[in-house]
Amino acid sequence: MNNLFDCAIVGGGPAGLNAALVLGRSRRNTLLFDNNNPRNSVTQESHGFITRDGIRPQEFREIAHKDIAKYPYVISKEEKITSITKKDQVFELVTSNKELYQSKTIIMATGLKDILPDIANISDYYGKSLFNCPYCDGWEMRDKPLVVIIEEQTQGFHFIQTIYNWSKDLIVCTNGKSVLNFEQKSLILNKSIKITENKIRKFEGKNGQMEKINFENADSIIRKGGLVLPQPVQASDFAKKLGCEFNALGGILVDSYGRTNVQGVYAAGDASIFAPAQLIIATAEGLKAAAV
Repeated sequence: MNNLFDCAIVGGGPAGLNAALVLGRSRRNTLLFDNNNPRNSVTQESHGFITRDGIRPQEFREIAHKDIAKYPYVISKEEKITSITKKDQVFELVTSNKELYQSKTIIMATGLKDILPDIANISDYYGKSLFNCPYCDGWEMRDKPLVVIIEEQTQGFHFIQTIYNWSKDLIVCTNGKSVLNFEQKSLILNKSIKITENKIRKFEGKNGQMEKINFENADSIIRKGGLVLPQPVQASDFAKKLGCEFNALGGILVDSYGRTNVQGVYAAGDASIFAPAQLIIATAEGLKAAAV
């Protein structure tokens, strides 16, 4: 049996990494589990973080681990957690290697994963010329002929309005679904934005750079990039199994300090914020949860 740690951080994204840094500097015996499978692994550059604008996610991770390595109180494990249970106010974590660890507290920084629309080769373009965050990649796509792919109404209309700030040359694709009401369609068309509800068959281009979109009805359009609204879901079910409550969007419900309804369980990063998915916000949330 391993020694009892003060905190185990599950997830090595920006929230988990910053939480580890704060705890290391606080002389708390900390375990950081980072299996190097972040949500932004397809992203070429990260933006919106002052002093780190345009940094590659892998470079950000490498710098973060160098910072954390200065503090002997943090042990980093590049292992996958398979189960977390609570026994007598102590959390037991089991890895894919069947190793068992114990901790007084848990920070869930497990993040989210994006469910993309059902389009044959969409993953070949996602993160290269097709993105999900206009605040992250809108500047690089400014004034280009873009496609906006939405499959749901709740956030779809606002998503289109937001992207219009970076490019007026937009075509909205609903991929075979009817998600915009009459009023929304009228407002969009009045901005000279085209709408097509045809189902997308595939994208065409080279090295992930979009050139054309082909539809199942044999139509096609020329586009140089685009933004898509994927469906985010929790990357793990650990919080659910521990009895954590969730908000209306599906994020882990926390107070302003990252505390969940389960004593000793905290959550930080995209798993609790759910939206917007911003590097700098997730990092700050990791700091708050660790400090508390």
